[in-house]
Amino acid sequence: MTVMNKKLRYLSLALATVPATAAQAQEAGRPNIILFMVDDMGWQDTSLPFWSERTPNNLKYETPNMEALAAEGMQFTQAYASSISSPSRCSLITGMNAARHRVTNWTLEKDKTTDLESDSILLPEWNYNGITQDAGIPHTFRATSFVQLLKDNGYHTIHCGKAHLGAIDTPGADPTHFGFDVNIAGHAGGGPATYLSERNFGYDADGRPTSLFAIPGLEKYWGSGIFATEALTREALAALDRAKGNGKPFFLYMAHYAVHIPIDRDVRYFGKYKAKGLGDKEAAYASLVEGMDKSLGDIMAWLDRNGLKDNTIIIFMSDNGGFATASLWRDGELFHQNAPLNCGKGSLYEGGIREPMIIRWPGVTAPGSKCNNYVIIEDFFPSILEMAEVTDYNTLSPIDGRSFVPLIKGTSDPSKGRMLVWNYPNIWGNSGPGINLNCAVRYGDWKLVYYYDTGKKELFNIKEDIGETRDLSSDNPRLTRRLSRKLGRYLRSVDAQRPSFRSTGEPCPWPDEK
Repeated sequence: MTVMNKKLRYLSLALATVPATAAQAQEAGRPNIILFMVDDMGWQDTSLPFWSERTPNNLKYETPNMEALAAEGMQFTQAYASSISSPSRCSLITGMNAARHRVTNWTLEKDKTTDLESDSILLPEWNYNGITQDAGIPHTFRATSFVQLLKDNGYHTIHCGKAHLGAIDTPGADPTHFGFDVNIAGHAGGGPATYLSERNFGYDADGRPTSLFAIPGLEKYWGSGIFATEALTREALAALDRAKGNGKPFFLYMAHYAVHIPIDRDVRYFGKYKAKGLGDKEAAYASLVEGMDKSLGDIMAWLDRNGLKDNTIIIFMSDNGGFATASLWRDGELFHQNAPLNCGKGSLYEGGIREPMIIRWPGVTAPGSKCNNYVIIEDFFPSILEMAEVTDYNTLSPIDGRSFVPLIKGTSDPSKGRMLVWNYPNIWGNSGPGINLNCAVRYGDWKLVYYYDTGKKELFNIKEDIGETRDLSSDNPRLTRRLSRKLGRYLRSVDAQRPSFRSTGEPCPWPDEK
């Protein structure tokens, strides 16, 4: 039974799988899998172009290990996520679109929403406690974790870095709840209090957190001068050292806090970018990017040293677009932008949802190849399970993702005739185009963005206008209506949420009702 044919069995009680033994998994020659997830990394935050030409950003940054990974693997030029962290990460773990699991904004404190309020709009009761595999927890979505399925089928599973799957004091705040054997520094926080060990990563001298975003579990690095990105990498490599001889294939979720704010300086690289003429904020941001890339290189080198390169898949991805919104200017200096894409994190324009994605699968990916078909974050669930040869499994809820393995192997095109959908009936707080109270659909070369509060619709041809500078809705009314119908029907079919008007209490119209 596979996800592709959508013939999954849904359970209302406990997950029922038949685990393989470690020996069986090893004998089957299953690949090790590393998912290298970067936080808030824009499509252009790299020296590796994901477009048809190099851009000024590609010339600004230095990411030689991303370049090396792509030279041996496949780049995905149209890989998508949600515009905000928690929705993406919950879709990754569950294989569901955010419209279905209803974790549509970022999570933090139990039973507290993170939305800003509006004078005119009432926001829906979304799942601000995140996701869980347990029943009976309010404002959460109960679903099966693909990591749990890997573990149940003989994989040793390691989490390192940012989790951001459940609110504080809920089961989903702890990555081990989702099937990770090892958790390094993962908790409810969606970013680091600081990357600086000189500040104990957000703890005071008595070991008390000074912020809800203090990074846990890195006490031995306090005061050492070691940047958080480097500390996490060292801990991940130590976990791999312990795992390599246990007879099981491993899955490492290397989920960096970088390159999320605060824009602390990684002193190993900051001076280099200042010498290039970048401002302080730009140079600090570039140092975060290169520190992340150095981590990727360290993990690749570990595989080489241990003779595991040929049997290890590496997947590189980001959870949402980079910062580029109007309210993120710092002291008159815009430290980040996503050109040629429009806007950034929090926006349903391309700058907020299009991500850098690379896969190296030795013996399968053609070196230096590119895939120009679109994929989305919920596709990782069935894809990773297929890579791990876990094909017969049960899930608590439907799976929206489609395996992108056929795109890698060139056997079929699961993106053909497919809609990609985003639903953001929330108010994030930052300003900029395409942010707050909207939903969108990508269908072929076309993309429709609809705003719940105003009823405004925008239509773009992404192939011809990647920057979304020309709204073609007035020129193409029939196509606008067609995509509105597709989007509205999909949202209703997954029981998606929408905001309401404060003045009347009536829900805002669906896109096909306006």
